[in-house]
Amino acid sequence: MSDEQIRNHADHGSYEHEDLSPSGVIYFMIGLAVVVVVIYFIVFGMYRFLDTYEKAHQPAMSPMVTPQADTRTVTHDDTQAFPQPRLEENERTQLRQIIEDEDSKLATYNWVDKEKGVAQIPIDRAMDLLVQRGLPVRSEKDRPETRAENTRPENSGSEGSTPAQISAPAKKQSPKATAGKAAASGN
Repeated sequence: MSDEQIRNHADHGSYEHEDLSPSGVIYFMIGLAVVVVVIYFIVFGMYRFLDTYEKAHQPAMSPMVTPQADTRTVTHDDTQAFPQPRLEENERTQLRQIIEDEDSKLATYNWVDKEKGVAQIPIDRAMDLLVQRGLPVRSEKDRPETRAENTRPENSGSEGSTPAQISAPAKKQSPKATAGKAAASGN
């Protein structure tokens, strides 16, 4: 090794003089901004040229065709010409009407089936009645366990078992658990 390289290794107090200069980064950013602006104006001019070119070379409209004023405006008659389901004419007004109809159904009395005596009552009144009377409860004879007991054959081989054990599906058990239950019951 030369003496100069050894001296540089021993001298730790200086910095590397070959770093990137900040002026180079600034010039790059300025150049990038200029390129972006130039490309913007090129694309803008190209679109303007193509738009004027298309308008100039548009074929003449046939005299048999009458131009329509504005096809984007939809009238009530236009929407009625289409089959169901139709698009909404005015979303806010139609949605407000639907909400008002639903609210009036929830807040009024009405007959659902007058012949059977089924009536619709306001939801507030229905909740009050529910609090006063409570929820409906099944009677003993309507419960599934009771029905299974009444329909069970006498010699089913499961004497001493309850209706819930008969109607419940059998659970899969490991052989150890079955042996433990048999020993506990005295079999």
